[in-house]
Amino acid sequence: MTETHAGRRSELSFDHAQTLDLSDPLSGHRDSFLGSDDPDVVAYLDGNSLGRPLKASARRVAGFIAEQWGGRLIRGWDEGWLGLPAEIGNELGRVALGAAPGQITIGDSTTVMLYKLCRAAVAARPGRTEVVLDTDNFPTDRFILEGIAAERGLTLRWITPSFDGGVTAGDLAAVLSPRTALVVISQVAYRSGYLADVPALTELAHAAGALILWDLCHSVGVLPVELDAWGVDLAVGCTYKYLNGGPGSPAFGYVRAEHQGQLVQPIQGWLGSAEPFGMGDRYQAAAGIRAYTSGTPPVIGMLAMQDMIELIGSVGIAAVRNKSVGLTEYALALYDGVLAPLGVRLSSPRHPQERGGHLTVDHSSFRDVTAALWRRGVVPDFRNPEGIRLGLSPLSTSYAEVWLGMDAIRQEIS
Repeated sequence: MTETHAGRRSELSFDHAQTLDLSDPLSGHRDSFLGSDDPDVVAYLDGNSLGRPLKASARRVAGFIAEQWGGRLIRGWDEGWLGLPAEIGNELGRVALGAAPGQITIGDSTTVMLYKLCRAAVAARPGRTEVVLDTDNFPTDRFILEGIAAERGLTLRWITPSFDGGVTAGDLAAVLSPRTALVVISQVAYRSGYLADVPALTELAHAAGALILWDLCHSVGVLPVELDAWGVDLAVGCTYKYLNGGPGSPAFGYVRAEHQGQLVQPIQGWLGSAEPFGMGDRYQAAAGIRAYTSGTPPVIGMLAMQDMIELIGSVGIAAVRNKSVGLTEYALALYDGVLAPLGVRLSSPRHPQERGGHLTVDHSSFRDVTAALWRRGVVPDFRNPEGIRLGLSPLSTSYAEVWLGMDAIRQEIS
């Protein structure tokens, strides 16, 4: 065996994965997550669908039930619960979104938040009749916009990105016109992991006189975002992926300060009114970001994400991104070394500047392989038509898990 081949074989070994973990400055945070030492889960590679819970969150939720809900009862609303959507939103904006205070609220599902902000955006561009979106965006985004288009008599202009990529500046420029009211794109494509150029695409939309909404579901908490600096109008994201808020934890919505008061959201609930406890006869919107809330805040659903926001703040989002790039680069090296020779195809960008926090690999057997992997304690997820998506959450995923997961895929298709 030549020295080059020996070195390559060493890089693909489990020992090398363990060496990478030993040199990882963030590896100590893995013990902060529940289940990180669960022998039944050999490799959890689905953190971009549902993040592991933090041990601190388990304590927070238990303490809330016993002390605040159980002890303060309804008095808790006056003692702080009502302010949580904006309070947590401000901290999320500071730590992970590059947003000044007063522009982010938390509440509703991602679907409802998308509807509210998209519906407000198209109404704010009267006379414009088109909405731009792409065929590979997450189904919720596409379905919401189909419904709004039908409701408002609008035309959808579709971009069809490359299978292993996403929406480029050239793609967007080709469909923009004076008729464009709104553009909706995901910063990180849910299937391929393609990382869009937010500043460039935002500038193109604005040059056409349109508003743009960014879906941040697969980017918040795993890479730096600068909503204010990039001139973004609107953004929506979920909190159960890289923010580890738990199953169904509420979404966040960003409305740029200059648009507040001009964009009118369509779900006029009591909490978004100027005086909720005035019990008025007619709706009058609250000032500022609270106008984009609707109903009672999901207090328990907002608890766990606070611990992850705090952890990201202490580590720094730049360090999180560095680890994310390291994990995906390592997974790519393992793909090249052990999966590509077996006919597995890469459906994600190779360059880290064009890639978010996950990779997708395709093979005709992967639907059945995914089920087999789950049975053996290796947990990625399957995405149509034949992809395994490797979601590598930087603060809870080890390099050893990546090796074990890729080796298990190799065994299942060999």
